[in-house]
Amino acid sequence: MATRTGGKRVEGQRRTAPKRPPARGRGSKKVRYGVVGLGWFAQVAILPAFAHAGRNSELAALFSDEPEKLRKLGRKYGIDRERLYAYDRYEKALRSGGIDAVYIAVPNHLHKDYTVRAARAGVHVLCEKPMAVTERECEAMIRTCADNGVKLMIAYRLHFERANLEAVEIVQSGRLGEPRIYNSVFCNDVSDPDNIRLNPIEEGGGTLYDIGIYCLNAARYLFRSEPEEVVAMSARNRDPRFQKIDEMTSAVLKFPGERLATFTSSFGAASSHHYDVFGTKGSLRLEPAFEFAEGMTHRVKIGEKTREKKFQKRDQVAPEILTFSDCVRTGRDPEPSGREGLADVRVIRALYRSAKTGRSVKLPRFSKPVRPGLEQEIHRPAVGRQKLVEVDAPSGE
Repeated sequence: MATRTGGKRVEGQRRTAPKRPPARGRGSKKVRYGVVGLGWFAQVAILPAFAHAGRNSELAALFSDEPEKLRKLGRKYGIDRERLYAYDRYEKALRSGGIDAVYIAVPNHLHKDYTVRAARAGVHVLCEKPMAVTERECEAMIRTCADNGVKLMIAYRLHFERANLEAVEIVQSGRLGEPRIYNSVFCNDVSDPDNIRLNPIEEGGGTLYDIGIYCLNAARYLFRSEPEEVVAMSARNRDPRFQKIDEMTSAVLKFPGERLATFTSSFGAASSHHYDVFGTKGSLRLEPAFEFAEGMTHRVKIGEKTREKKFQKRDQVAPEILTFSDCVRTGRDPEPSGREGLADVRVIRALYRSAKTGRSVKLPRFSKPVRPGLEQEIHRPAVGRQKLVEVDAPSGE
């Protein structure tokens, strides 16, 4: 057999696939994490969650291009100076042997790049949602992680949260009859014109990627299926904040069984979020539906009777970390998986196409047999109020 080396053919040599580094953490007592991106959510939820995930997880490294942020947060969480990395040292850190997994919390359009680079270094990936900006990016992330034998999980915190999981159980139990209608609203007033959520839609900005994804994901796990056809309409006022994105988008999704889900996501209205499920016998409201810093309330109405149940605030990020670490240590496939992330991104893209063209968009069939249920619930106490470093509003770095 002949091959080429340096432009010359060499007889008798066989081509071999490049040797991939072994995936780390299998069988270890604790999975060592690097948190990539130290923006608002990382500081108020991700970093403090490690205190509640110590059974199998350890915060081992931090990544940021802001030296003061690295220094102060490193000191707060007891991270050695040599484990505080600027982004241009990402590759070096991945191959240092001191990190088994990364929690990626950089802006949406960077998720694919940081995931692929970690996977090629044999480092497992827990990535914030939305998984990426396009279906192609999601598929590349899934493929690269699989090819390199590393685990990939998308950080859907509500898949481990009791109020939402009990809502799933109520809907599936038949107490509401046949579930027919889902409706949701999620609004935030994004006042800072420099907020990263106001970046162009092509970079993962806009309401659907940031908050509409919660409404969409809930519809999918409550109906236990994938939408077949979608239609959307976007609107914006003359506020300069919304010249590159939608101020608000309303969506209608048709699910199998002739069921409809509707929602509106907005960056230009007072903060509020809830969802309702209407069946042939009764209804369920969860409010606030997507919160991590407050408690939640169920209101179930069947006939003339209404019952209310309150759920206390809890740490919603530690359960993700605990679950992912167990998957890394045992070799079990994580859920929510990369396909869960892809399922949402493909619908978001279809909704924006519909809003742009004024036409409904039919979606190809998509298989996602695994759905969240109460068996995934993990309770950890609420995280206290955090002192923020070099960040003011809910945004990335």
